[in-house]
This record gives sequence, structure tokens and C-alpha cells, in this order.
Amino acid sequence: MSDHVADTTNTSASQLNFRDQAPLWQYVTKIEKMGTGGGNTAFQCNFCHQIYRGSYFRVKCHLLKTKGGGIASCSKVTSAILLELNQVVEEAELRVKQSLPRQVPLPYTMASGSSSKTCSTGASNYYGLQMQLPNVEPKKRKGMEGPLEKAFNNNAREELDGEIARMFYTGGLSFHFARNPHYVRAFTKAYNNPIVGYVPPGYNALRTTLLQKEKTSIERMLGPIKDSWKDKGVSVCSDGWSDSQRRPLINIMAVSESGPMFLRAVNCEGEYKDKHFIANLLIESIREIGPQNVVQVITDNAAACKAAGLLVEAKFQHIFWIPCVVHTLNLALKNICSPSSHPSMRLAMFNDHSKLKLLSIAETRFASAIVMLKRFKQRKQSLEHMVITPIYEMLRMADTDTPCLHLVYEWWDSMIEKVKIVIFRKERKQLNEESRFFDVVYGILVERWTKSSTPLHCLAHSLNPRYYHKQWLEECPGRVPPHKDIEITRERKKCLERYFYNAGDRRKIYGEFANFSGAIEDFASSDSVEDQGFMSPMKWWLFHGTSTPTLQSIAFKLLGQPCSSSCCERNWSTYNFIHSMRRNKMTPQRAEDLVYVHTNLRLLSRRSPTYNEGPSQQWDVGGDGFDSMNMDNSGILEIADLSLDEPDLEAVLFSSSDSVIVDE
Repeated sequence: MSDHVADTTNTSASQLNFRDQAPLWQYVTKIEKMGTGGGNTAFQCNFCHQIYRGSYFRVKCHLLKTKGGGIASCSKVTSAILLELNQVVEEAELRVKQSLPRQVPLPYTMASGSSSKTCSTGASNYYGLQMQLPNVEPKKRKGMEGPLEKAFNNNAREELDGEIARMFYTGGLSFHFARNPHYVRAFTKAYNNPIVGYVPPGYNALRTTLLQKEKTSIERMLGPIKDSWKDKGVSVCSDGWSDSQRRPLINIMAVSESGPMFLRAVNCEGEYKDKHFIANLLIESIREIGPQNVVQVITDNAAACKAAGLLVEAKFQHIFWIPCVVHTLNLALKNICSPSSHPSMRLAMFNDHSKLKLLSIAETRFASAIVMLKRFKQRKQSLEHMVITPIYEMLRMADTDTPCLHLVYEWWDSMIEKVKIVIFRKERKQLNEESRFFDVVYGILVERWTKSSTPLHCLAHSLNPRYYHKQWLEECPGRVPPHKDIEITRERKKCLERYFYNAGDRRKIYGEFANFSGAIEDFASSDSVEDQGFMSPMKWWLFHGTSTPTLQSIAFKLLGQPCSSSCCERNWSTYNFIHSMRRNKMTPQRAEDLVYVHTNLRLLSRRSPTYNEGPSQQWDVGGDGFDSMNMDNSGILEIADLSLDEPDLEAVLFSSSDSVIVDE
């Protein structure tokens, strides 16, 4: 390209102006002038060496490959050359625009005693419109022309504030965007490093070259997180969805102790999404991450996903397929409220908790929707208690990206005990009596837990030091440590057998586990035993587990894994935010790149120490909905689109009334 671009340093001003008016003439060779008037000229293209006749318009159409000029497009102009030619045209047009004469308002003199002061005239050019303002004396401010005014340049600051505000107003930007640290840093850097002649990136640059550069930069910044997978392990999560154009998509995310990382969203249009197709996507992602780093694969409980998970387990024996705990709990709630599980169970549950009945509004009734909403509001508490509270509480705890695989086994046992207490208290029965209603619920919960429980759950449960501490064992009668539970022991052995093929290696790990669970040798110290109930599991193993290196490495990986694929569900909200109905012409590849940049920039930002402090504190949470959270009747709907593990939700208290109280 440089062979065709000539830098002329000693040209006259008129020649420069001509080149700016028609910059593409330099990429063709003029042969002869046709006639005495007009602009028709015979020219030869410097790229394809074809000879054509016409004006500069035809030269532009030929080189830029635009239609309507009655001339063929140049076959030798590649995409890179085309991008440079467009840039040359844009720069020339900008120089022409800047060279046009500008209307500068003239100052006028107003007499004030013997002295004279100048101020701006009434002429103003606003958005290209000439506006004549009345020639009146402006209101004088104290220190208007003083040294502080000049030092802080307040007039320029006000003009810049006005331009930024107009950008928000005309672009329909959320006011919450003002807290975005990238927005703040952009203007701060522009002020601290003024670049003469700088022009912000345009439409094409933002969607092509800059997007790819940012994606490459993010891949490099994600390197430290990927390096930690070798020691702390990673989970591969996947889920399916359809975009605004009804294209089926499957996303793949890598979740570790550092948080969820978006890998890709696969366009499955025209594909048959059976177990083999899903398994191939998961296996390809596992190989990209490194099979030795992957601990588990989490999907929902669909038959195709379960079959795909079994194919993955057959390919990699040390990787387990885990059904999403949140999806399992959701299915359990549906089964409990299903008419087939118990006659009229839903109506009976509601009648037990509510004195008022829900209304059936006739179609001829005015304001029927308002009447229904009013009754729902009156029966809100009854509807909440109708859904068995312990199940919902466990669903809330599992619906996060935080490490909780080692807690699931205890959650299920505790949740079933709490459900029993709630039901027997409502029926006014002793715990040793029989309850037909509880028998049905218990059967549903145990069936769901049996289907979703895996040996990996039991091994992770066994490696939590808290479950060996006397304080936890004494909290509830009948509790035993994991190494004394026969069911957990059997499943733990299955898991270790898949991890270690050699009998000698298994005997070694059995000995290490015996020392840990029985508080033998280095684990027998008083600090080691007491810290089991007070230190976090990861820190306990880091400090006390050095004498059992193999078991310690397994604990590091299992204690940092999630138990649900909720991050994939929330990622579809991000995808829908970017590839919305208004932007439905976006190609799947560009939408995937934008989701990759958006999701992983949030991951990197949340790992920053400045994320929880300063004016940009938790900038990616809430949006403008939080502006009205303290107003009456705003309610929980203002933040209903947030996930349960958003940082700001930890500071929000949901009271029994309709209001949402923010804990300052």
C-alpha cells in the first residue's frame, strides 16, 4: 500500500486543497482529458491497471467498491486496502471541514464610567444554527475575570459538561453510565494527555478493529486467572437459549474461585442438538482449558445433557457430570405442587396459609387486572409461605457463582429436616407421628436428591474440616462426621477410585485421608482441631494440610467449585442486553465478541481492589433502577433483573412490607 501513497512535502496550498477535495486521484494515473469542459478524464487504476473514463465520482466508486457509478469495482483492492482508502477519504473530508471559514463572535465594548469592558456579542452558533441573542448587558459575577477564573478555566469546564450532558440526552444513555470507570478514565486521560487533532473512533472502527483489539487485550489479562486453574481447578458450565431472531445458541463458561469466565456462544442453527453434538462442544472446551484442570461439567437435568455428560465422563474418567442444583430444586418444587403428586395439593397448601381466596374475575368486570393485583398484594405473605420456605432458602444459597460444592450435601439434609419441622408444626403433630403430606414431600425431595447426588459431592463434603468439629456435630442430634457415614464413605471411595487407577496410589491417598479424618499425626495438634470450626476450609487446608500433599491438592480443587450453572442463565441476560430487538441485525459472531468483552471486563473489574470503593463503586450493579429504590411503591421489581449473587444485593434488606430498604 505504501508504494501507492506519495507524501508530498513541498506542494502549494492550492494543490493541497485540491487533493483534499479529491484525494483518490492519487491512486489512479490520468491519461488524457476528454473535451475542454467538465470533469471527464481517461484514467488507469494503479491497482488493477484497467483503463476507464469518467469523473472523480467514478474513480471513487471504482476504488471504494460502491454501486451507482456505472463502473466495475476494483478486484485488486483488498479489505485492508479498502479500509485505508476509506480512512484517507475521511481524513481529507475532515481537513476540508476544518479549513472552512468559521464565524467568530466579535466582542463589543460597553462603557462603565471611564473604563471599558468587553464581553461576547449576541451572535451564537449552536448546532450549526445562527441565533441572534439580544444585545443586553450580562449579569456580572464576583471575580468573573479574576485569576481563579482563569486558573480553573470554568467557562471551558461548563462547555465540556454541556457537551457530555447532551451526549447522554441525545443518545438515551442511562445516567448510571456516569459511574462507569472506563467513561471516567477516558475523559481524565484526554485532559492529562492532550492530543492535537485527535478524533474519537468512528462507527466502523468501534465494531471491527477496536473490538478485536479489546478482545485480544482481555484474553491477555485473563492469563493469571487461567494459570490458577492448574492448582484450584475449574468447572465447565453450559446452557441453551434462543436469541431475538430465534437462533438456537449454547454458551460455554469456565467457573472457578475467581468467578465465571465467558468462553464462547455457539450458534447451533441447522444442527441437531443431540447428546453427541452437546458432548463434542463440551469436550472441545475441556481440551481448550486443559483436561487436567477441569473438575466437573455442570448442565441442567435435560435427558440430552445428562447423556452428553456421561459421554464426557467416558472420555475423561476424572471429570464428573453434575446436574445443576438450582434446576433440581426447581423441579422438586414443581413436583410438590403438581396435582399428580397429591390430590389438590396446591389448593390445599394455599388454603392452609390463607383466609382470603384468590378471585376469579369475570371478563365484563371493569379494571379486572387492578382487582387481581390488589388481591395478590393482600395475599402476598400467604403465597410466600405456600412455597415451602426451606426449599426456597436453599435455592437462594445455591444460585450463586461462589464455591459451594462442598456444602450441598449438608444443605439437602438440613433443608429436608426444616421442611419436616414446618409441616408438622402446621399440622400440629409431634415429630414422631405420621404425616401423609410430609411423606409425599419427603419422597419427592429424596428422589430428586438421589438423582442429582454424585460421588464428587460426597468427597467434597468429606474434605470440609468444619464437619469434623465438635461444635457442628453438637448442633443437631444424630450428626456424625463424614468418615463415619456409610453412604458418604461408599460414594467417596467411588470418587477416589476414578481419580487413582493404581492400587498403590489409592492406598497412599487412603492413608492421607485417615490421618485427616481421624486427627492423626500432624492433624492431632490442638490448633488443627480447633481451627476446623473457625477457619474457612481453603485456608485451613493451606495452613494445616501440608503433611498430606495429594489430599491437599484435591481439597484445593474441590473446595473452590460451584454447584449450579446459574452463571450461564445470567449470561443470557447479558446477551439479550447486547443483541436486543433493536439490534437484531447484528451477526452472531459480533454479538459473541461483544458478550465476551462485556462479561470478562466485568470479571476483571470485580477482581480489582478499587471495585468496592470510590465514585465507581460496584458500577456494574443495578443501573438507574436503584435511583428510586427508596421511593414508595418501587418495591422489589426495581431489582428483579439482578442475580442473587450481585454484590449490591448484600446491602438490600427485603422487609415484609412492599418496600425495599437499602442498608447504608
